[in-house]
Amino acid sequence: MAFTADFENVEPQRAAIDALDGPAVLEFGTGWCGHCRAAQPLIAAAFQDYPQVRHLKVEDGKGRPLGRSFRVKLWPTLIFLRNGEEVARLVRPRDETVIREALAALTR
Repeated sequence: MAFTADFENVEPQRAAIDALDGPAVLEFGTGWCGHCRAAQPLIAAAFQDYPQVRHLKVEDGKGRPLGRSFRVKLWPTLIFLRNGEEVARLVRPRDETVIREALAALTR
């Protein structure tokens, strides 16, 4: 599973995220967020060479426990996970290169 275009309204449980096997990127944001929309082409392009990385796109906001459990404050926030554990984080990425570098490190 590679890049996911739409934010999921129903967030997964934290236990499910912690139990993920292999590399994954958890993206927090919303469809109406200008920063999130601006980052989408960069994220999509970076994911082209990493189809083996699971991309979970979760709508975040007030009262959403998953984002709070990861202490998300700004959107978009990309959390890079290996076997359910955070290994890197990017907040409001503005450069495809930094996303690619984080994906490369995640898949080593």
